[in-house]
Amino acid sequence: MKILNQKRNYIILISILFVLISLLSFLYFKADASSQTTGIENFPSSYQPYLQEILKKHPNWKFTALYTNLDWNYVIEQENAFGINLVPKNYTDSWKNTTPGQYNVEVDAGWVDSSRQAVEYCMDPRNFLNEVRIFQFEELSYDSNTNNLNGIEKILYGTEFYNTKVNYLDSNGNNISMSEKYSDLILRGGQISSVSPYHLASRIKQEVGPFLTHPSISGTVAGFEGLYNFYNIGATSSSEPMGAIKNGLQYARDGKGASTEIKNRYLIPWNTKERAVTGGGIFIGASYINVGQNTIYLQKFDVVDTNGNGLFWHQYMTNVLAPYSESKSIYNGYEKTGVLNTAMSFVIPIYNNMPEIPTQSPSINSSYFIDDNTKVYCNAQNVNIRTGPSTSYEITTTVSNPDKMTRIKKGQQSGERWDMVKLENGIIGYIYQPYVSELPNVEIEKIDISIDNTTLQKGEKKQLQITISPVEANTHKVTFTSSNPGVATVDDNGNIHAISSGSTTITVKAEENSVQSQILIYVYSKVTGISIDQNEIYMQIGDTFKINAYIEPDDANNKNILYKSENSEIAKIDENGIITANKEGDTIVLAASEENTNIKEECKVIVVRKMEDSEIHFDSSLQLNSLEISGIDYTNNTVQEIKKLITTDLEIEIVNYQDQILGENDLVGTGCKIRVKENSQILRQYNIILYGDANGDGKINSVDLLVLQRHILEIEKLHDIFKKATNINKNGSKPTSVDLLLIQRHILGIQIIIQ
Repeated sequence: MKILNQKRNYIILISILFVLISLLSFLYFKADASSQTTGIENFPSSYQPYLQEILKKHPNWKFTALYTNLDWNYVIEQENAFGINLVPKNYTDSWKNTTPGQYNVEVDAGWVDSSRQAVEYCMDPRNFLNEVRIFQFEELSYDSNTNNLNGIEKILYGTEFYNTKVNYLDSNGNNISMSEKYSDLILRGGQISSVSPYHLASRIKQEVGPFLTHPSISGTVAGFEGLYNFYNIGATSSSEPMGAIKNGLQYARDGKGASTEIKNRYLIPWNTKERAVTGGGIFIGASYINVGQNTIYLQKFDVVDTNGNGLFWHQYMTNVLAPYSESKSIYNGYEKTGVLNTAMSFVIPIYNNMPEIPTQSPSINSSYFIDDNTKVYCNAQNVNIRTGPSTSYEITTTVSNPDKMTRIKKGQQSGERWDMVKLENGIIGYIYQPYVSELPNVEIEKIDISIDNTTLQKGEKKQLQITISPVEANTHKVTFTSSNPGVATVDDNGNIHAISSGSTTITVKAEENSVQSQILIYVYSKVTGISIDQNEIYMQIGDTFKINAYIEPDDANNKNILYKSENSEIAKIDENGIITANKEGDTIVLAASEENTNIKEECKVIVVRKMEDSEIHFDSSLQLNSLEISGIDYTNNTVQEIKKLITTDLEIEIVNYQDQILGENDLVGTGCKIRVKENSQILRQYNIILYGDANGDGKINSVDLLVLQRHILEIEKLHDIFKKATNINKNGSKPTSVDLLLIQRHILGIQIIIQ
């Protein structure tokens, strides 16, 4: 029972070891909660075609991918909680939460909880990647190069703020007239708060426009006379009549109990319109833009925790369509001022596990469409692809005859019919049905393959060029396979990656029938290095010794080695690496790659006087193979015990693999050397191998498992004497996972390593 318990403990220790190794690997790949990378190429493939279309029109625009690292379904579940996202009560039921007990319940006056579909539609950035709606992702900071009074006035156009001088009532009911217009206040507010005044103007238009009589800015609400809140800050929902308005005006009065420091920062009380415009702008900048919520989208949907306060709660608006609506106002303002082609920056969120096809607008009646998967083409010139099935939706791109696409859904509406299509570049949108014709039902008849060179260097990547006949079938799917993935792999786009030397057949096959074509690929692995299992040996006159040289990598095509001695009179070496000692002295023998003689390694050979057999005798338990000794009892391997196995009048010295002299009670392990000396001169040196000992400490334990595993994973290479010691099979091959298992079985006492 005691033995079984010991084995069980060993098993637990080994298991813990492997778990720790795995955890160490994962630590190298620990990622931040979110990250940003600029450039279209850093977006998922489902985003890229839309952004490329925008870039064609606006080459100065810059797009930054915001990786939230949040799961899409998790985000939707959080944002779909009751009361977080609202829509007007007069919207159709497809926009509203229809759950019994929650349907048409006014969370705020005239506003009800939105449907899950509405949340999914409004949160999927891909629905708004066109030149109009993308402004909900615009970075919102003040820019003197683009922000000006004319642009602000253009945004205010159509409201009572437009080209209007400021008038307001103070707390005593006195009328105050200013010489400045609302656009002047907004521009100055943007400069002071470092927030785009275009954004402030759009926000004012969204929150309290278009009339100056809006209660939040009238100055006449009973109990809150002379107070103004242009952005409805703090206007939380309430069942009390005008409850949200009063909550906002309470904030304008005293910040709802805020500290003196906070009130001074935000210019509270907002008892003039200028203080309200500027102070509210400072609040927006400090509370949102300057803490990472620097787009309208991120202010509405709190999906980036930049200040460590959590997600989904710090949301400026409850109107689920607010980013959608405000983006149009911003676009119109920019368009009218002619600044659309200036440099602009957009930060666009990305979620994990997003649906392949974005959720459609709840305004689009799904019953008007049937699922389809027909290959079609455009039969006219310059036909618009829109974000929805009518001309009221924005244009995403244009197509012309004979551009091909896949019809995802076929329109069945009465009157004007539109089809939902997916273009070859991945864009999904709507096209007017009369401009669509079905492609003839053709199949692939022939596949031609070409590549500029069928021999690849190890590690090289190349793409196959394929030509499909007839031309009408060139969009049909084909599959790529490699007969020997260990030699070269091939991905779904025909990109070949050379892995190791050898040959493999790449097959390209039509998915729809049996038509296929093949090409034979060769992979050549160049010599990158060479190693010798000895770097210094002592020989006696007349001795022979074989050194072992190894070409790196293991799969190099040319493994031929050239041997040479710098002084053959002292010691010569033949083509097989066998050294013959001729006379006393020392020399260098070299091993070089035949493929590249600049890749070489050397070993120092010291030739001393011949030692008679009677001068030294090794116990029969030790296995002597030329200048290597194995067969050591790993349970009784101190220096003094090893010396007992050697009979000689000469001096015996044992050093470790670092040439440090060992004491009598030190353990002897792999890489140690037994030196036979006479008058301090080394007459012979024997290298010791303890099979299973991978680090030279004279023990076989879990440390050796870790060392060997790091070698196999190419994290840290073993020196040659240790490679030999961990080749438990003694078959001359490099150590593998099989040897790892044999060491583990030895530790557990299941199968002892034979020395």
